[in-house]
Amino acid sequence: MKAYRRALTIAGSDSGGGAGIQADLKTFSALGCYGMSVITALTAQNTVGVAGIFQVPPEFVGRQIDAVLGDIGADAVKIGMLGSAEVIRTVAERLRAHSMEHVVLDPVMVAKSGDRLLQQEAVDALRRELLPLAEILTPNLPEAAALVGLRSIDREEMASVAGRLLELGPRHVLVKGGHAGGARSPDLLAGRTPGGELESRWFDQERIATENTHGTGCTLSSAIAAYRAHGVEVSDAVARAKRYISGAIRAGSQYRLGEGHGPVHHFFEVWKP
Repeated sequence: MKAYRRALTIAGSDSGGGAGIQADLKTFSALGCYGMSVITALTAQNTVGVAGIFQVPPEFVGRQIDAVLGDIGADAVKIGMLGSAEVIRTVAERLRAHSMEHVVLDPVMVAKSGDRLLQQEAVDALRRELLPLAEILTPNLPEAAALVGLRSIDREEMASVAGRLLELGPRHVLVKGGHAGGARSPDLLAGRTPGGELESRWFDQERIATENTHGTGCTLSSAIAAYRAHGVEVSDAVARAKRYISGAIRAGSQYRLGEGHGPVHHFFEVWKP
């Protein structure tokens, strides 16, 4: 019998379909994975903003994880919006219990619209409980700054901040520079050599002029998880995921959906609406 490449997303639901669980499952499907989901929160949102958030009780989040991993298993896990310290602790506990190795952690704190999605008191729990379990941490510049206690970060500080984030436990850190502004969007992938030296790789791409960027962070992190589920080495998985998200943004820039930040086109290589 054939075996699927299995990818699990643990994140919030976006009723508008552009980010969160919906973006993750679309990405898994586009990249040849069998997608599964653990929903941590329900959001009432669209391209303009978030109208409401309903948190799923931590014990039920844990029950979803056990149901999926206890039967189907997963080759890689992507973690997105969690919302509370209690949910963070539950997710960390259950992932440790199931000995999950390939974990991509996208520390979702603020929506594209500016709405806060991670409570401030949960940041410490994220640092303490989940960062040490992450194979790859994928913060944008504001998230990276918050995780190391800074107000802001510019491109010149990305390497030093990546080093500080590695000290918190993840094996690799992808600091996303999209918030830096300018004509190009720089991302920095950092890790440690066996001897403990910092090694890094820049991904510097031309910025695509579009308002349709809702769910780009979710899509990139889930694409990395999908490639890791296929057994692609970390640096190459990030490179391929970067190519995928660039193609999805470029294709999505040609469409109009909603009145705010529209979505990327997850299936640009498969179909054209």
